[in-house]
Amino acid sequence: MKVAVIYASTTGNTEAMADVIKETAAANAEVVFGTADSADADAVLGCDVILLGSPAMGDEVLEDTMEEFYAGIESGLSGKKVGLFGSYDWGDGQWLRDWEERAKTAGATVTESLMVHLTPEEEDITKCQEWTKGVL
Repeated sequence: MKVAVIYASTTGNTEAMADVIKETAAANAEVVFGTADSADADAVLGCDVILLGSPAMGDEVLEDTMEEFYAGIESGLSGKKVGLFGSYDWGDGQWLRDWEERAKTAGATVTESLMVHLTPEEEDITKCQEWTKGVL
């Protein structure tokens, strides 16, 4: 199985989540890992499972580089298994709910998303590990 873990991070919180997700996935899959501003769209779309992460920005929207990357692959997500994750400081997760809806509209099979408030603590790291195992 081939899994993509692609993320954007501004403060390091979503990056910390992505690192745990990558390590957990690597136990059972080949992992394509990178940031949204440098990821290869074709390599990502060639994966069996696509895990994408972005912090909530501004009025609960995706980080700019993830928005650009996602818009570039969105039309290729039909039939793909997609998991979305990210960190936030304020709000209630609207950015993830909006993102889930976009992915579903694109035809993806979307798993339950994973949200962490600010810096991932020990229990959040466990959540990241369990979420990844559940998605795979």
